[in-house]
Amino acid sequence: MWKLTRPDNKHDKLVRDNLLDLEDHHLVRIETVRDDQRQVWVLTKRGHGEAKKLLEPKGIRVSVLREEKYDPVTGKLLGTSYDDHAAAVTSTAAELHRAGIGHRLGFQTEIGHRLGNSFVQRADLVVRAPAAGVPVLLLEIDRRTEDAHELVQKLRRYWEWGRLLLQGADKHTVDLVRSRPDAIEHVDHEERLWRRVYPPTGREGLPPVAFVFADTTETKVANTVAVLEEAGRRYWAPRRYDTYRRGITARDYGQAVPVLVTTLEQLQDHGADAPVWRRLGRTGEQTLTAALDNPDGDALYRDQAARADERAAQRRAEEREAQRPVCRRCGQKFTDERWEEITARGGAWTAGDLTVCGTCHADDVAREQAARLPAAVPPPSEGDREPARPGRGFLRRRG
Repeated sequence: MWKLTRPDNKHDKLVRDNLLDLEDHHLVRIETVRDDQRQVWVLTKRGHGEAKKLLEPKGIRVSVLREEKYDPVTGKLLGTSYDDHAAAVTSTAAELHRAGIGHRLGFQTEIGHRLGNSFVQRADLVVRAPAAGVPVLLLEIDRRTEDAHELVQKLRRYWEWGRLLLQGADKHTVDLVRSRPDAIEHVDHEERLWRRVYPPTGREGLPPVAFVFADTTETKVANTVAVLEEAGRRYWAPRRYDTYRRGITARDYGQAVPVLVTTLEQLQDHGADAPVWRRLGRTGEQTLTAALDNPDGDALYRDQAARADERAAQRRAEEREAQRPVCRRCGQKFTDERWEEITARGGAWTAGDLTVCGTCHADDVAREQAARLPAAVPPPSEGDREPARPGRGFLRRRG
């Protein structure tokens, strides 16, 4: 806890003193002591009420009260198996906070996600750290107390929850989704329920989920991840873009749940900001933001689509140029205007000889116009004029 509340401190003395002071005021109590001698503290009923008054008006959810229940025969405190899991959840939050991922009040535990059949899938930890490039991250902490296929079912529920429509959606959209199961994929994420619960992720797909394994061996983790990767492929794997364009290698993450895996030991040894996160479908480990990013997703698709359109336009231009007619008279290629003139609807009646270019056609038109003009009569020469005769052309004086 001291790593979460006082990450700059080198020891937990200040936190222990505060807890002892709260214990004196009956606000907290020690639930159990772990094998490594670490104490697990929980709120008392009085402390739980005080916390609700302090935090809930600020929109911060308080976890369920841990009541003291003892076995009537042995007198042993019941429900202590919860403590190891709660400690792992708190430790995960502390490592994230120590790495600058999330404010201490930006963590919430046991957040419910209600499905259409009223089943509630609760996330062990939800962190919101937009300043660190992680607007929202759902975390499942597993101490290998659950079967690998149970984790696959959890992933399936998160995927189904991300496909739920927002309450009050228009009737046409509701009827369409009910009639076709895949119709939800054509509904924008802004019209889905999850966008009213969490902010935009800033990336394609549904809210990301991270599985953090604690208190287990590397072999068990590897086997669990292999099952999760294979059996849960439908929920985390991207798809091919449905496009007619050639050369598209980008993948569509729009309907996928980004799934990350790591271990609590790696977070504690190297830090949550180190390359300790592995994204399902990839090899190697990355930093948290790099694992969440989709370098082969929508950005790559837009770039490849633009280049594919340019290549297609160039190919069409080359094919058109190869089909451009050549004048049989002078050997010059037709201009676009002449080509359109001879191919336009009804243009062949006025285009003249369809096998000649525009220049040759203009020459033909000029010759035809010249041939239709009447022949011009040249003026008579001096030798061709008739000499004047007396009595003609002169006025006589009357006597």
